[in-house]
Amino acid sequence: MSAGKIMPAGMRFPGRYLQGPGALSRLGAEIQGLAPGSSALVLVDGGVHGLIAGELASALDKTDALVLRHGGECSETAIAAAAGAARDKGAGVLVGIGGGKALDTAKAAAHEAGLPVIVVPTIAASDAPCSALAVVYHDDGTVAYDRFLPRNPDLVLVDTGLIARAPARFLAAGIGDALATFYEAEACRRSGAANCLGMPGLPLAYEIARFCRDTIFEHGAAALAECDADTAGPAIERVVEANILLSGIGFESGGVAAAHAIHHGLTEIDAVHGHLHGEKVAIGVLAGLLIQGDEAEFARVRDFCAKVRLPVRLGDIGLVAPSDDDLFRIAERACRPGEIIHNEPMPVTSPMVVAALARLR
Repeated sequence: MSAGKIMPAGMRFPGRYLQGPGALSRLGAEIQGLAPGSSALVLVDGGVHGLIAGELASALDKTDALVLRHGGECSETAIAAAAGAARDKGAGVLVGIGGGKALDTAKAAAHEAGLPVIVVPTIAASDAPCSALAVVYHDDGTVAYDRFLPRNPDLVLVDTGLIARAPARFLAAGIGDALATFYEAEACRRSGAANCLGMPGLPLAYEIARFCRDTIFEHGAAALAECDADTAGPAIERVVEANILLSGIGFESGGVAAAHAIHHGLTEIDAVHGHLHGEKVAIGVLAGLLIQGDEAEFARVRDFCAKVRLPVRLGDIGLVAPSDDDLFRIAERACRPGEIIHNEPMPVTSPMVVAALARLR
């Protein structure tokens, strides 16, 4: 950047964000607020439908809503089916309830149908609910492509009472995903790399990313203890905010780098497929800090990961005895041309990634 020349910078946000125990009860009123007098198509994750059926029926008591169960994948078939059902219903709003694939299906289907979308996450395992991104899979479960949407959800409605009842492993995985937010945004800030808008973030983006990290460091362990007790206490409130809202704004507006690129590489190995996104991202954070040569921060983050039930070794995500060929395969995928690892503030090569991963064996 030449001296004195100011370049455009920007950020992304969901339209509105509401969080707290019992927030699901507001769903009917929020549907009417977005589209007064309209009906709604409500897409519910099949895995949680039976668990929340009573609460959902109460929330939709005075709303003309068609409730459909989501079949499991965010595929082009599922997206088209949901968009078609919304059109057939004459819906004015599309609602997605559940985990990431159900929410991504709802976001993409709402775009196809030209409708506002309400997102209701039932776990806090990633920062996906606030984003303008849908990961589209083939019908056989393999990843097809990332679908970037023109706007973020109109409303993200987070019932922490529901999230507290989910297994604590999901919350821990969300902490792992949120952990990457600061370290990747800081890498992009230092290198001048673009965010998800294709431009640098505003200073607020990097401060949100920093606050995200500080929040999970302070409240992460206590939040997991509350989740173990099925209690939406003050620590869960802060960590859910960090996992979903702060991390969501931070990654889209600050940028992404080594941690998620190494995650992409790890998914090349079949042994890791039973582990959650945030668990693999945590390994990516640790490897990224080793690549940067920040031994002190590496030790600090490693100790934090152990404290909040996140992996600290490759064996913790299924790579019990990875071969040199395995490490090279991961590194090659992470470092391919155009990959986000090249947003780091120094050149990163496959041998550097292999050396970092070898330290985590």
